[in-house]
Amino acid sequence: MATSTRSNPSSSSTAAHARAGAEGSDHFRHSYSKDKANLVRRLSRIEGQVRGIARMIEREEYCVDILQQTAALRAALDSVGILILEDHVRGCLRTAAERGESDAYVDEVVDVVRRTLGRPVRGASRPA
Repeated sequence: MATSTRSNPSSSSTAAHARAGAEGSDHFRHSYSKDKANLVRRLSRIEGQVRGIARMIEREEYCVDILQQTAALRAALDSVGILILEDHVRGCLRTAAERGESDAYVDEVVDVVRRTLGRPVRGASRPA
């Protein structure tokens, strides 16, 4: 499974995050913070699943059994991603909208969803 990193750390969405963190009297808090313990617990389980799949391969277990475990792993990762996306939309995006800064956040969410679905990310210029 490929991982993605920001190709341009000075993108407008990163700038929006920096502004959100700098504005206001208290430190910007990511919306997933309230679910942090749950997310870390899920990721620990996922880590165990990965180790289990590695052991299956080392023991030369049946291919279909390994494929079933990789499907379960993918589903577990997807559920973590959905939780973070929901928190982002309900928290970070809502806060940005209240501040009149939602455009960069909306573009960022659309790009992430497109990448997740295996669709190419649109260019920087979007129709208004």
